[in-house]
Amino acid sequence: RQQRLRRDNVAVACDTVETDTSLERRIMVNIPKERRTYCAGTCKKHMKHKVTQYKAGKASNFAQGKRRYDSKQMGFGGQTKPVFHKKAKTTRKVVLRLECKKCKTKKQLCIKRTKHFEMGAKRQDSGHQY
Repeated sequence: RQQRLRRDNVAVACDTVETDTSLERRIMVNIPKERRTYCAGTCKKHMKHKVTQYKAGKASNFAQGKRRYDSKQMGFGGQTKPVFHKKAKTTRKVVLRLECKKCKTKKQLCIKRTKHFEMGAKRQDSGHQY
């Protein structure tokens, strides 16, 4: 079943699957590479924003938690902190990074959980293609 979601006046296409608990699970989310939304920077009005997917930066070796962990791990005694193994989630929360094309102000926007996420892909028409 196809469903069209509307958010910030931009249509987002995704396939949904009905489960027996009547919860909907997102299968594929396709976001356009550009959207018109409010700019809280110097513009103070709706402007075109470039959309990219947020990616966490490289972890620093000099952060306080990393220094504390490394000093505790030194010497004998094996692993000192618990290592997480019970991963339960199969989906991820997607964070979009919006950059104003005029004033270059950046903001982040979190969307719902999804397994598959793609940016600006052309929608394929279902059925036979000539």
